Amino acid sequence: MKSTIQYAVKKSIPVFFGYIFLGIAFAITMCDAGFGAGWSILSSIIIYAGSMQFAMVGLLSSGTGLGTIAVMTLLINSRHLFYGLSFVEKFKKMGKCYPYMVFSLTDETYSVLCSVNQTEGANAPKYMFWIALFDHTYWVLGTIIGTILGKALPFDTAGIEFTMTALFVTIFIDQWRSTQNHIPAVTAVISGVLYLILLGPDRFLLPAICTAVCILLLVRNNKSISGMGFEA
Repeated sequence: MKSTIQYAVKKSIPVFFGYIFLGIAFAITMCDAGFGAGWSILSSIIIYAGSMQFAMVGLLSSGTGLGTIAVMTLLINSRHLFYGLSFVEKFKKMGKCYPYMVFSLTDETYSVLCSVNQTEGANAPKYMFWIALFDHTYWVLGTIIGTILGKALPFDTAGIEFTMTALFVTIFIDQWRSTQNHIPAVTAVISGVLYLILLGPDRFLLPAICTAVCILLLVRNNKSISGMGFEA
């Protein structure tokens, strides 16, 4: 158990640095909007939706209905459906942990779990659970720290969103170094850049994911590529 936890902590360290600061920023944003510490912490525990939690602050402040917010959350996080499918069978084999693994699958956790799945074999389920739990804990911990600092210290959140970008770059580089086949990474980068140019930063994500998934499925079904050991 000790070695499993140590491994999970090591693998999740990049997420720790991103989530702590983003959790702090979220809590302070909630505080500035007039919401109590309990609401900030509770939302990080049961919603755990990253960027959507930041959007939620503005929506709640403007009087948007909870039903509308729920639908928007579903749409914004619908990208999880695309990459989450690749882990459904693995999560089902984890028994009682299955519902939590589905709930806790964020973009960053997915990226880390991919590298675990590729290298750890039979021990992967244990590692995956602890990594997901630690990532969730980091976000909640950041929120708790933010609620404490929110009233006590002045804090300028300008530019804090770059923490997420830096986190993704770190995870991307780690995955690039740990795998020999870079077809998925190159496909995703090209697709993302293309749609970013065509559609802009507010609308490019879902089309880019759809295109990348379709291309990877076609490549996977190509026998000549599959024979080289490619796995999408």
